[in-house]
Amino acid sequence: MIASIKRHCRTVLALLMREIITRFGREGLGFVWLVAEPLAFCFGVMVLWSFTKPAYEHGIRLAPFVMTAYMSLILIRHLIGYLAGALQGNMGLLYHRQIGSFHIFTARVLLEFAGATIAYAVVYVFLLAVGQVSPPSNYLLLYEGWFLLAFISTGFALILTGLAMRFDVMERLIGLIGYLMLPLSGVFTMVAWLPAGFRKVLLILPFVHPVEMMRSSVFGEFVKTYYDVPYALAFGAVFNIVGLLLISSARPLIETES
Repeated sequence: MIASIKRHCRTVLALLMREIITRFGREGLGFVWLVAEPLAFCFGVMVLWSFTKPAYEHGIRLAPFVMTAYMSLILIRHLIGYLAGALQGNMGLLYHRQIGSFHIFTARVLLEFAGATIAYAVVYVFLLAVGQVSPPSNYLLLYEGWFLLAFISTGFALILTGLAMRFDVMERLIGLIGYLMLPLSGVFTMVAWLPAGFRKVLLILPFVHPVEMMRSSVFGEFVKTYYDVPYALAFGAVFNIVGLLLISSARPLIETES
């Protein structure tokens, strides 16, 4: 049992290193780009918004709002985008007995999660150093929200991947779905800012809950937030199970085509 776990861990680690090298190369900054890209994106939006928006909106500072919004959005979109082509891009590896689709997806999820998490930490520490944000009021809630968002996003990405393996049109729609996550993820608005009717509709979407959890921790107890952890967790579990079933049932189709 332990030997089997170790073998799976070694396989995932090897795929992780291969993914870093093939995506970023051996020369230059390499893995640093995995963190530098979301950092540049987030700081660029902060600078742009600082010229076009007031320093406070609904009593919330601009910089921490942008941080929670774009770091969450980057995690969601990167998982959706990079999981979608994971199997097709590594199909040749599946002919090795020790490598399965689970290893390939796990390596990509870990890579995107690690890159986004490090970028989030760097942005947070920088804003903390310049006095734009306070330490989290509840560290555990911040971590729970971040992991829960990754869990839901992974499941959603697996569903899209499974559908893309069955239907070619889904490959072209995944980019569009990534853009639709802008309003559907709740990253650009606080639930408390909305009228009661819209609030109920937005809270149907599972992505909104972990984002609100993180904002509750970052903004403190005096900012009203809305979230339901069991509801979001149940959605994440269903997403992951359905996604894995779709991929498992569609994999013979891909192998036949290759």
